[in-house]
Amino acid sequence: MADTEMDDLGPVDYLVVEFPAGQSNFNGEMAGELAALVQAGTIRVLDLLILQKDDAGEVQALEVDDLDGVDELRALETQIAEILAADDVVQLAAAMKPGSTAGVLVWENAWAAPFASAARRAGGQLVANGRIPIQAILASIQAEDAASTEGA
Repeated sequence: MADTEMDDLGPVDYLVVEFPAGQSNFNGEMAGELAALVQAGTIRVLDLLILQKDDAGEVQALEVDDLDGVDELRALETQIAEILAADDVVQLAAAMKPGSTAGVLVWENAWAAPFASAARRAGGQLVANGRIPIQAILASIQAEDAASTEGA
């Protein structure tokens, strides 16, 4: 990441996906989809961790090279900036349930980098951003559909 100028970066996001104890099904599908996003130039992975929280609450953080069966991600390993600090891991793990496993992904929205750079050159700065959960969108569509059928 050192050879990338700050002004050239796109927006950076993160997500944490938790899998309850005994319910994770790591078959390589997620790794393949993530690799496809990187290869398409849609995103650039900045950090990727797997957190495992045992029943006593102890947390183990695993890097990509510690994992088995994720060959698609090994190619990304050289690009990972490892920007999460130990304090970040502690805070993320605090939200996890004992016995669970979580994937933590930090990425740059590479597709948006040209627009973000142009906005910064024009003197603009990001003052707000957010995500609308897919569940909220689906609930809104269902409510609208219900209202339109009641009024018909």
